[in-house]
Amino acid sequence: MIAGIVPCAGSSKRMGQPKALMEVGGKTFVQAVVDTLVGGGCTPVVVVVPEDPDIESAARSTGAQVVVNQDPGEGPITSFRLALSQLASALDGVIYLPVDHPLVQTDTIRQLLRVATASSASVVIPIHLGNRGHPSFFRANLFTELNDPELEGGARTVVHRHLTDAALIPVDDPGVVADIDTPESYEVALQKVSELL
Repeated sequence: MIAGIVPCAGSSKRMGQPKALMEVGGKTFVQAVVDTLVGGGCTPVVVVVPEDPDIESAARSTGAQVVVNQDPGEGPITSFRLALSQLASALDGVIYLPVDHPLVQTDTIRQLLRVATASSASVVIPIHLGNRGHPSFFRANLFTELNDPELEGGARTVVHRHLTDAALIPVDDPGVVADIDTPESYEVALQKVSELL
């Protein structure tokens, strides 16, 4: 079983408003990301939210499990750990997809799951035009490392430690590198979506 984790407890300072509640393609970011993970085959999906009733309500409306991060100032790794604590110990791994990547395609999730299932790679990462993107797959053998209180740099550090045995998967999905965390990047995303409609 491979679960999905959606961290959305960050402050959204650069955006100026909660990213989870913003919309693209007629869906909130949090709905789009959950739908992508579920449609790609992740089960269950856990969304980690801050203490904000609007964000929590939006997350619950997706049908995903929701957990509140009461101390998000410690960074995204705290959300990752909270989500792991909510998941069954029988997991094969997790796909970690931040809420500010709502343009990732469902087929990208399927590709990551296929590679994760068929290989022994500890980490599976999509590549678009030579650039590593989101989401990342982490095999269960990395959970102890991810939960290490001495870990500096969060999940990114774990990825770098295991790049030699990672599977880097080329995908035809610009959404994996479309980090929507500023008003300018949001405008670009809206333009891309309107061109597809």
